[in-house]
Amino acid sequence: ARAAPATTTAELFGFALGCAAVGIGAGWAMRAALQQLDRLLAEHKADNLRFDSAINNISQGLCFFDGRERLIVCNDRYAEMYNLPREVMRPGITLREVVEHRYQVGTGPDMPAEQYLAWRHSCAAASHSSDTVTDLRDGRTFAIHHQPMPDGGWVATHEDITERRRHQALIEGMAHSDPLTGLSNRVRYRERLEEVLKQVGPEGAVGLLCIDLDRFKAVNDTLGHPIGDQLLCAAAKRLRQSVRQGDLVARLGGDEFAIIQFDNAPQPAAATSLAARLVHEFTRPFEIGEHQLLVGASVGVAISPTDGTDPDDLLKKADLALYDAKMSGRGTFSLFRPPMHEIAQSRRLLGLDLRQAEAREELELHYQPIMSLHTGKIVAFEALLRWRHPEHGLVMPDTFIPMAEETGLIEPLGAWVLRKAFLDAARWPADIGVAVNLSPVQVKSASLTRLVREALQAAALAPNRVDLEITESVLLSENSVNLATLHGLRALGVRICLDDFGVGYSSLSYLRSFPFKKVKIDRSFVRDVVEKSEAAAIVRAIASLCRSLDMSVTAEGVETDEQLENVQRIGCDEAQGYLIGMPRPAADLGLRHGQSPARAPVRGHAAPAGAETGVRAAVPI
Repeated sequence: ARAAPATTTAELFGFALGCAAVGIGAGWAMRAALQQLDRLLAEHKADNLRFDSAINNISQGLCFFDGRERLIVCNDRYAEMYNLPREVMRPGITLREVVEHRYQVGTGPDMPAEQYLAWRHSCAAASHSSDTVTDLRDGRTFAIHHQPMPDGGWVATHEDITERRRHQALIEGMAHSDPLTGLSNRVRYRERLEEVLKQVGPEGAVGLLCIDLDRFKAVNDTLGHPIGDQLLCAAAKRLRQSVRQGDLVARLGGDEFAIIQFDNAPQPAAATSLAARLVHEFTRPFEIGEHQLLVGASVGVAISPTDGTDPDDLLKKADLALYDAKMSGRGTFSLFRPPMHEIAQSRRLLGLDLRQAEAREELELHYQPIMSLHTGKIVAFEALLRWRHPEHGLVMPDTFIPMAEETGLIEPLGAWVLRKAFLDAARWPADIGVAVNLSPVQVKSASLTRLVREALQAAALAPNRVDLEITESVLLSENSVNLATLHGLRALGVRICLDDFGVGYSSLSYLRSFPFKKVKIDRSFVRDVVEKSEAAAIVRAIASLCRSLDMSVTAEGVETDEQLENVQRIGCDEAQGYLIGMPRPAADLGLRHGQSPARAPVRGHAAPAGAETGVRAAVPI
């Protein structure tokens, strides 16, 4: 059946009276009218029930005011949201009365009542809908959609978006914050730098500082990432305490931090003053658990507008200045200078040339002798990598090895060193060994054992003439995997040696983790063994411990007769350094089958200026 047309109560009464007036039979006409009235009233009641059900089951609060700002209807959700008694929200109550009730129960807007009413009046007078967000005095946040009506009234929906805003703020915070240190991350740093540069204009001064921890990698490698993470957090705290309010401190990644210095102080004086203060602050040790860590910091500085106004360009220039500070010996700061661009370009080109160095036969090995302190004879030579560049001449490892690490070339370079060193050693007398350093990257490689085996076979070299030297970081990083590789190498018959012993933070524990055949005491202890009793005591203790563990001990960096006499008296088995002999090509060693030198061919020379003192063939550690 077709639904009856909507009819008002007044129309029904009018219909009934009309029937009586025209003289239609009172009995049946009145009955028919009353039946239709009952039916329409029932339908009207059903419509009201459906309307009430609809508006009371929506998640938003809803209210309908007429042109005189009097309430026509509101749903239960609106009363609940604003903690208003249902009997208060009766039809006819004015907007002002509703607002006054809300302020009384503490759910009024976080603004004066008159200001809020003026805003609602302006919404009502507007001819278009509007969406606004209002903070309440009880801490909640509501979104209000206002829809004006032709007669001056309006319909509004109110939605509680407190949790949504909280989650949104949390997500935005995560997107702009470093989760470890709580500092701004690289994204927020870039955005803030752009904002500041626009704010100060082309004439305003902004200082940009990039900070790197100098010995962070050693901490991570020797103590592990949990200690490294705690150190990063402590460094972040120290940086925050060193800047002024309004400066932004960010962690760009790894152990690299940055600061935007934004104030009215003259530049570059303010930035250089801060940089010097940071370098000094990071000379103080960090107390991390039971460890006292000395790391230091290097700082690069760029200034806007002197060095430019583009955010990315400024960051690049600060990074170039940071690299210059590192190359200057670390623990210092550098301001950007235009020539740094040329230096960076030259470094990039040098890195490209390094990829072709092996194919062009530009790589060569120099060998430094190792002398027995028991017999005074040379017992081995350590292979040290050199690069003879066609334009730049002899390039030392401290220049190109970091490039190899950054670009992934360290593994093929290390493989070349193994093959070349074994072939050279095969031509030496049978009682002369060869020592080759292994980088941590090589030890992680599953192919290292096979590579060493093939290199031994290709050179027809006896494995017991080979020392493979590693540093403590190899044992800490992925310990189980690396130990398995070291055991595989030992099974080939080569000797595994622990190099640079004493510079880490947990050295003694490593002597139990693997059966080393030799320990090389770091040159920093040997250098002070004559003048500092504590250095001599450390060397003596290491030598005594190694003897009890059936390990031989080599003193590195011996440069004077006094140092040689001391390490011999203390109990070291071997010595290596410029006093014993300088690194030289294999052809200049004077070695022939069956003929061994009694002492190194060169001794008594001090280290030449700029000479390598700690860089090894495969990787500098």
